[in-house]
Amino acid sequence: MKNLFFTLLLSSCLFSCQKETAVKQNSEIVTSKNLKLELAEAQKIIALPLHCLEVEYPNKLGQVLASDAELKSPKALRPIFYGCFDWHSSAHGYWSVVKLWKQFPELNNDGTIDALLTKVFTDENVSVEKVFFDQEHNKNFERTYGWAWFFKLQEELYTWKENPKAQQWYKTLQPLENVFVERYLNYLPKLNYPIRTGTHDNTAFGMALSLEYAETVGNTKLKDAITAKAKELYTNDTNCPIAYEPSGHDFLSPCLQEAWLLSKVLETNDYKTWLNQFLPQLFDKNFDLEVGKVSDRNDGHLVHLDGLNFSRATCLFEIAKVLPELNHLKPIAIKHFNVAFPNISNDDYMGSHWLGSFALQALDAQ
Repeated sequence: MKNLFFTLLLSSCLFSCQKETAVKQNSEIVTSKNLKLELAEAQKIIALPLHCLEVEYPNKLGQVLASDAELKSPKALRPIFYGCFDWHSSAHGYWSVVKLWKQFPELNNDGTIDALLTKVFTDENVSVEKVFFDQEHNKNFERTYGWAWFFKLQEELYTWKENPKAQQWYKTLQPLENVFVERYLNYLPKLNYPIRTGTHDNTAFGMALSLEYAETVGNTKLKDAITAKAKELYTNDTNCPIAYEPSGHDFLSPCLQEAWLLSKVLETNDYKTWLNQFLPQLFDKNFDLEVGKVSDRNDGHLVHLDGLNFSRATCLFEIAKVLPELNHLKPIAIKHFNVAFPNISNDDYMGSHWLGSFALQALDAQ
């Protein structure tokens, strides 16, 4: 993973740095210091998936049962992706672990991470996982949110060329990768309308992550299919009602997720024209966005709003990257990140099993 440099106005004690004062210069917000994700914070984030990846209960299975014979424990059904409450959280939990290990090799000084991945990423376990996905009544399971996070895990392993074990794990997991690629390619032609929710089903989120994977591993067929479908579904959209966001348990912004996806599939000038019609308020230097407020972090749905703050930060960083004239969006992203980051802790499982992955995604975007 690239060095995770990001400009932060830290209000949290999680970083042992003095808060920097923001100043305006040439109509852009800058700070006097760039901060780096340090080992201490990486240890804090990685501890959460390392714990929950082998926590079998509580568990939300979510599958369709065809008979009593399919009533099995989570680990029996899914010997790799059984922890962290549900399949997709397990997938992006492994992604977080690999991503942080790549950047901070010392996180594996005791061999814990290596031992865990060696134990679970086996041909036998992949075969059992594949049996589940091959069941006729579960072919759509985790479409496309879980598929997309699995793709990101594979992307992380694929790009770790200097680690022979990572290359082997990538190959071991390929049978599942092939299943999801094939199903994505079969699904896209049938998708006449995008799913615009602020939760797992959001079409734009799954497309954005899957497109990143396809570009990295050189899967031109999947890349072209996603690109074409994204243009078909979204390029005529105008005046997205971002003022109506968020809904009560969103962890994604329907408007910003779409804007992020289109930044990946349109040429810069075309994207600027489209964005001016879709979210014209983003071009206002005085634009602001109130952070999502969580009233109860013990509630598995209400705590989604912490994730919303991270995913909004990701989108705003990505949009400003493509259109530098929108750099005034970066302080809004920072504000959202800072509100959510102190809430990454093991205090309550409903947040701890997934929020770290969304923080890493935001850090990677800036």
